[in-house]
Amino acid sequence: MFCFQCEQTARQDGLAGCASAKGVCGKDETTADLQDLLIYQLKGLGELSSRLHRRGTPDQGADSFILYALFTTLTNVNFDRTVFVKLIAEAAKLRDGLRAGLEAAGEPLTGLSAAAHFAPAADLAGLLAQANIASVRAGLELVGEDVIGLRALLLYGLKGVAAYAHHAEVLGEQRAEIHAGIAHALDVLAHDPADIPLLLEEALALGQLNLTVMEALDAANTGSFGQPTPTKVRTSPVAGKAILVSGHDLRDLHKILEATQGTGINIYTHGEMLPAHGYPKLHAYPHLAGNYGGAWQNQQQEFSDFPGPIVMTSNCLIEPCPAYRNRIFTAGPVGWPGLRHIQHDDYAQVIQAAQAMPGFAGTAPETTILVGFARAAVLGAAQTVIDAVKAGAIKHFFLIGGCDGAAPGRNYYTDFADHAPADTVLLTLGCGKYRFNSHEFGNIGPLPRLLDVGQCNDTYSAIQIASALAGAFGCGVNDLPLTLVVSWFEQKAAAVLLTLLALGLRNVRLGPSLPAFLTPALLNVLVEQFGVQPITTAEADIAAALARAA
Repeated sequence: MFCFQCEQTARQDGLAGCASAKGVCGKDETTADLQDLLIYQLKGLGELSSRLHRRGTPDQGADSFILYALFTTLTNVNFDRTVFVKLIAEAAKLRDGLRAGLEAAGEPLTGLSAAAHFAPAADLAGLLAQANIASVRAGLELVGEDVIGLRALLLYGLKGVAAYAHHAEVLGEQRAEIHAGIAHALDVLAHDPADIPLLLEEALALGQLNLTVMEALDAANTGSFGQPTPTKVRTSPVAGKAILVSGHDLRDLHKILEATQGTGINIYTHGEMLPAHGYPKLHAYPHLAGNYGGAWQNQQQEFSDFPGPIVMTSNCLIEPCPAYRNRIFTAGPVGWPGLRHIQHDDYAQVIQAAQAMPGFAGTAPETTILVGFARAAVLGAAQTVIDAVKAGAIKHFFLIGGCDGAAPGRNYYTDFADHAPADTVLLTLGCGKYRFNSHEFGNIGPLPRLLDVGQCNDTYSAIQIASALAGAFGCGVNDLPLTLVVSWFEQKAAAVLLTLLALGLRNVRLGPSLPAFLTPALLNVLVEQFGVQPITTAEADIAAALARAA
């Protein structure tokens, strides 16, 4: 295997990337090779789908499959090789169906890539023998590291876009332009482009598409569950039976809340589910008892200690420990060999497990954190913010957002938040917030200094807040006293970075380590053309941001 799609990838012996029998995430080489093959097939499927979109006759089934299949290949999502064997077979069947449809419509099928003609083997051994053609570094000796790195940037950004689009789609938000854009990107990748300006152009186009996707996801979430409002969330347990819901998928959480009404079982959120409490229609369930634990990388200890079953939705799954392996369930694109997978929103076994387990024996003293500062809430207080800036009470805004992880260096984000001056406002989103969201930052007038915008999925809200403030002050976003401090980890973060670049947003500090697929030459492009800056120390970066604003 070779994989360097996430921040935690191995970096040793001069090679940046997991290239052993097992990746740092726990993905084994068989599963990694099967994922590569699936991606290869999706390029061919996307190429044919793109032709259908250009004809105005898209295939909804194929388009939805592409989103789901891409999602399964993100870091810490699905580790079950049997799932990928099935997906590879399904991709081939769909591809053949699209080809037949195009032929019947009189479409000349010339110029198709090798991926569009690929015939997967019928068994696992045969598939693994084919995997070398699908490696992310295939053709390195012909095109060099920079081209491979840009192809990877486009592919990993595409995975993130597909994940966001899938989140929106399961809530009924489907848009032809999104499917067409994703199919186009796969079509580009299918032909192994080696033109660096073209790859940069396509990466920025994908970033622009991701803005549309995030807007669609925002519409799906708020349309289903209401506009988030500032909400205190209990972070200490209450007595009673309990189920823990982790991941990102608000639909799954809603279905679990519905299924457990009247059972006496309390529902707790974990990780990126924390912002769910700010949505009125979810908060309205009285048995949504609070949030338990912190970011995804702590789940092995936190899940072991939780006295009930766990449901893992979307991402970020770590290899389950024996202490809870028999009581963790997966849903949606998530999978691990041997774990029970929720089908058709049937949570009967989860409820049964919760009733059989002890739950929390007593109610702990109440502790809370504040969430729900999405765009509607912040913009509702826009005049207060504007007045505070004009009066000099607010000197700068720091957006500290992105993924958390276990690797050294992420204490930078804690230090940054803690050392930001008292006349600055901290906006945060993503699970990186757990580094500091329990700290006391006080208020500036009636406004809390720390504003939790939501999940990493909610970057659209942050962009809208920045745009509205820029409009109010009659300036561009880059002229605002605003610095973006981004912690990247996986492919959703890559998609968001491309969006920021496509929007021309500068003053983005990226860390804790740079993506392994970014060569020195590519990093130089990001620095010179887009103003991206690798993080240094919290104190130095704060000083530089404030000096720029002065």
